[in-house]
Amino acid sequence: MTRGSAEVRLDSLLRTACDVIVERGLANTRTADVARAAGVSQALVFYHFATKERLLAQAFAYAAEQDLARLDAVVGSAATPLEKLRKILKLYAPTGRSKAWAMWIDGWSESLRVRELEKVSRRLDLRWKEALTEVIAAGVADGSLTCEDARGAAWRISGLIDGLAVQIAVHERVISRRQMADWVRLSAARELGLQPDQLT
Repeated sequence: MTRGSAEVRLDSLLRTACDVIVERGLANTRTADVARAAGVSQALVFYHFATKERLLAQAFAYAAEQDLARLDAVVGSAATPLEKLRKILKLYAPTGRSKAWAMWIDGWSESLRVRELEKVSRRLDLRWKEALTEVIAAGVADGSLTCEDARGAAWRISGLIDGLAVQIAVHERVISRRQMADWVRLSAARELGLQPDQLT
């Protein structure tokens, strides 16, 4: 097997693992399930990942990196800090069937028991908060936002989104996505010296 074909196979295995994890959950996903879904031997799965824990951690990171690539594109764009903030708030919130959020929630839960997954989860979660902190700090610098503690505001806004997203993903019809969006805008506006309609 050439290096190129091995990388293609690895990408395919990670995509398949994500699908299996969304269906079965991290705790109930076995390497045999991923091998069967991918149409490969279990030995090949172990060749790439060595352990089930590494497979789960890398699949979780693979899924999260798709979201983080979109985040990086927003942060690196030429948009103003306020425009970036609007886009990040929309990007962070759950949409549709919330497969990405199902993975995050499952990842946080399993991180209590799987050390390798906890390291990956923490690293990826901090990237969201650091990006939001950077955008808020840039907005304070250009005068479009008012905030004495950019990092604290980023953590509080992220914490609200995380908590409400769990409710939407886990408990159907408890709150609507529209309610969540309104509450997030209201809270972020209060944190950053804005009116909520400036975040629509």
